[in-house]
Amino acid sequence: MEIHPLFSGMNSSTSGMTAQRKRMNAIAENIANIETTRTEEGGPYRRKATVLSEDQRFETALEQSTHQKLARTDGNHMFGRNEDKILSPMNGVKATIEEDQTAFREVYDPDHPDADENGIVKLPNVDLVQEMTELISASRAFEANVTAFNATKAMMKKALEL
Repeated sequence: MEIHPLFSGMNSSTSGMTAQRKRMNAIAENIANIETTRTEEGGPYRRKATVLSEDQRFETALEQSTHQKLARTDGNHMFGRNEDKILSPMNGVKATIEEDQTAFREVYDPDHPDADENGIVKLPNVDLVQEMTELISASRAFEANVTAFNATKAMMKKALEL
């Protein structure tokens, strides 16, 4: 019996924690640069948005092992590999950081060193309320992944006691 399929649940939780940590880092960077009007690229800081997507590196035990076949013995059970329907693999999560292309905020401040000829200053497209909401959401998602990881670990530990 192979052991690595047993860890697929932990791998999914781990990828979720990693993605949420990356999301929280992007949010922290956005908050830190909420007033940055001049960057190395020129112009104001542009908000970083995290895009979560499926990570194809994680697979179920069915996909990892070619010698294990499941057959459906009851109509309420899930479909096996040899049946008409294909099982969707349990994949992990990956986070990619992209720049938010929404318009910059514009404020009239003719005394600001970055003001244009009309006295308009372009400020970053970062909204503190939105960032704090995203931070709470990412934190809760991280906690949920920790809970799932610990539950999987507890089940594996209990199985070893048998």
